[in-house]
Amino acid sequence: TGLGLTKTGSLDVPPAADENLAGWYEAGTTPGEPGTAIVAGHVDNADGPAVFYDLGALTRGSTIEVDRRDGGVAVFTVDAVEVYAAKDFPDEKVYGAARRPELRVITCGGGYSRGTGYQGNVVVFAHLTGSR
Repeated sequence: TGLGLTKTGSLDVPPAADENLAGWYEAGTTPGEPGTAIVAGHVDNADGPAVFYDLGALTRGSTIEVDRRDGGVAVFTVDAVEVYAAKDFPDEKVYGAARRPELRVITCGGGYSRGTGYQGNVVVFAHLTGSR
């Protein structure tokens, strides 16, 4: 699904009720095109695990396939998986421009508090290595 920005300027998220739905930042780069494409989804919801529950288990060299609206598939190879506290989130590193096609996959992560939720984010950094 398409994502925009919230009123405070942060990346919006897909509806929590649809645990298998990931979103792409529509005003940004299309996955597979030059630049930094952003995809976000939930790690879990009130019913249990969600689409990016296992995101933190990816390792360098893992592959991610993104189905594109044009019917193609963009294949990315993971460069790194990092966890950031919300107060230390590196906006420029995650959202900054890139010359080659890159992908950032983001979900909640870090410590969890029942009162405030997750304290940070898991971010996967990847670059395009193929398409079909």
